[in-house]
Amino acid sequence: MISRTLRPAGSSRFVLICDHASNHVPEELHGLGLPASELQRHIAWDIGAAAVTEGLSEILDAPAVLCGVSRLVIDCNRHHNASGLIPEVSDGTVIPGNLKLSEADRAARIERYFQPYHAAVEAVMRRESEPILISMHSMTPSLAGVARTCQISLSSYVDRRLTDPMLAALRAWGDIAVGDNDPYDLDPTFDFSTPYHALQRNLLHLQVEIRQDEIGDAVGQRWWAERIAKTLTSAMERVTL
Repeated sequence: MISRTLRPAGSSRFVLICDHASNHVPEELHGLGLPASELQRHIAWDIGAAAVTEGLSEILDAPAVLCGVSRLVIDCNRHHNASGLIPEVSDGTVIPGNLKLSEADRAARIERYFQPYHAAVEAVMRRESEPILISMHSMTPSLAGVARTCQISLSSYVDRRLTDPMLAALRAWGDIAVGDNDPYDLDPTFDFSTPYHALQRNLLHLQVEIRQDEIGDAVGQRWWAERIAKTLTSAMERVTL
C-alpha cells in the first residue's frame, strides 16, 4: 500500500499528512538488506506519528493521507535531487539496499512510491477551496548524543500565521515544553511536502514534531491527539488572514 487516505470527505478544512507514517519495506526490496530490528528504529519511520494522525483525523473529522512505505525506501519529504531522498546511511546505519543505485533505480522508486503518495495528498487538498495543511512528524528523544528537551515543537519558515497562534495556545496549557524551530525548521530547500502542497499556494499550514517517547503507546498517542485538536481549535480563533 503506497498510502492510506482517511475521511476523504471529512467536514474539516484541516488536511492531515504523515510523510513517515510507516516502516513498511515492499517485498521486492528484500528489507533493504537490513535486520528487522533496524526497521523498528526511528531511521525507518516517525514512531507514533501515524496513530496521532489517525486520532486527529477522527476527532476533527479531517481528511488524512498517510504514506505507506518506510522513509528508507524513499523519503517523501525530500526533493528528487536530495541525497536523503533514498538514504545510503541513516543515523550511522548503512542501508545496503540503497547503495549505488542507478538513476533508473531512483526514478523507479520516485514513480512507484513518491508520486502516488503526493498525488493522493493533492487529491484531498483540492476538495477544499482553502485547505489548511497539518504535517505530522515525530522526533527521536536524542540524536547523536544530543537530547531533545521539547515534548512538541513547531517548524516554520516565513509564514507564521498559524504557527505563532498555535505556539501561544500550546504554551498556555502550562504543562508541556514547547519548541519553536527546535530541532528542525521548515526549509523549502530541504523539506518537500509542506512547501509543495501549502507554501507555494500561500495556504495556512503547520508542521508538527512530537517527541517519540511521548507517543510510544496508545495512551500517549490519544492524549496528544486530543491536546493538539483542542489547541488547533483555539489557535484558529487567533489567526489573522
